[in-house]
Amino acid sequence: MSTFVIVVYIGVYLSMLLGGIPGLRVDRTGAALLGAILLLAGGSLSEKQALNAIDVPTLALLFGLMVVSAQFSLGGFYTLITRRVVMCEMAPATLLGVVIGVSAALSAVLTNDVVCLAVAPLLSRMCLSKQLNPVPFLIALACASNIGSATTLIGNPQNILIGESLKLSFNHYFLIAVPPCLLGLLVVWAVIRHLYQGQWLIEAKEILDDTETRFDRWQTGKGVLILVVLIGCFVFAPWPRELLALGAAGILLMSRKFYTRKVMGLVDWPLLVLFISLFMINESFELTGGLKWLVSQTEAAGISLDQPSHLFVTTAILSNLVSNVPAIMLLLQIVPGAEVGPMLALGSTLAGNLIIVGSVANIIVVEAARQDGVEISFKTHARVGIPVTLLTLSIAAGWLWLVM
Repeated sequence: MSTFVIVVYIGVYLSMLLGGIPGLRVDRTGAALLGAILLLAGGSLSEKQALNAIDVPTLALLFGLMVVSAQFSLGGFYTLITRRVVMCEMAPATLLGVVIGVSAALSAVLTNDVVCLAVAPLLSRMCLSKQLNPVPFLIALACASNIGSATTLIGNPQNILIGESLKLSFNHYFLIAVPPCLLGLLVVWAVIRHLYQGQWLIEAKEILDDTETRFDRWQTGKGVLILVVLIGCFVFAPWPRELLALGAAGILLMSRKFYTRKVMGLVDWPLLVLFISLFMINESFELTGGLKWLVSQTEAAGISLDQPSHLFVTTAILSNLVSNVPAIMLLLQIVPGAEVGPMLALGSTLAGNLIIVGSVANIIVVEAARQDGVEISFKTHARVGIPVTLLTLSIAAGWLWLVM
């Protein structure tokens, strides 16, 4: 094995664990990019090998869905739906259930990170304006978005990667994932309702910023139509999902109102760069023999990823240590066959609710709350996240044991 490749590989995944490079303003994406650059510059990976390592269909599908999501943001859809939900007169526990249901439904088709990025600031400000404690509703948004995104192969980046890499059926996965995810949403509602009973209201607080995107019926309608057709094609058509998503993106980019650069500005380019860099790093690690060594070491430690229980637990733990996308990229090189796809998708996504850094959606919600002076500490989130994660993972494990 090449010592240089091993050092770079360990350094990158350690950065995933730490959230970046300590002492520098380099996040996970920056650390992965630097690692890929080092491998290319050091000759450990040729340009041809680097290009072959990149999973173009996964990137194409992810990009296309980001453009579709951008249409909803620019059309003011998230502003409209959030305002109608929060401003409707209902009991706090009922509102909590509606927030959970809407967040999960949107995340299943528009990806969880995008939904949290668009909804969290609006939800926080609208709760404050009604003298509602925004903390339980924001935590519910994060948890429900993660669980809702697990129901489809397009709900989050790791599911997209799993679906494309293992060539999973969109319909088959949906039928497997829906039951445990629906029960998981009930768990989120029950846990938060129990913990925040009697703590729904707060004193009036001045809202400093209220920048909302104006609702555009035509642009939102166009986005809805394209999304419905796209999902219909995923379900009924045999065509590659990545080509369908790119086609949908191309139609939306031909706009008379939104400049292309405005739509592209809402694409999560750092996430795409993270994918590309990790593809290269994992390829180099495999070529140098590191992957075989890693498998032998795990087996020597009594951990056999051929056993479903070991794989499920490993996926959940690793997803919290290094984040779900890097964890899935590593595991996809080791695990056998497409039959483990649902296990990887559910395990990595549901585990993201455990702690704040367990998923990008959690971080987005916490940062949005901070902008409005609402503090969601590590402990505050963990009070909900730990029981929700343990219960939902148990439900998913039991369901997978029954159906697989």
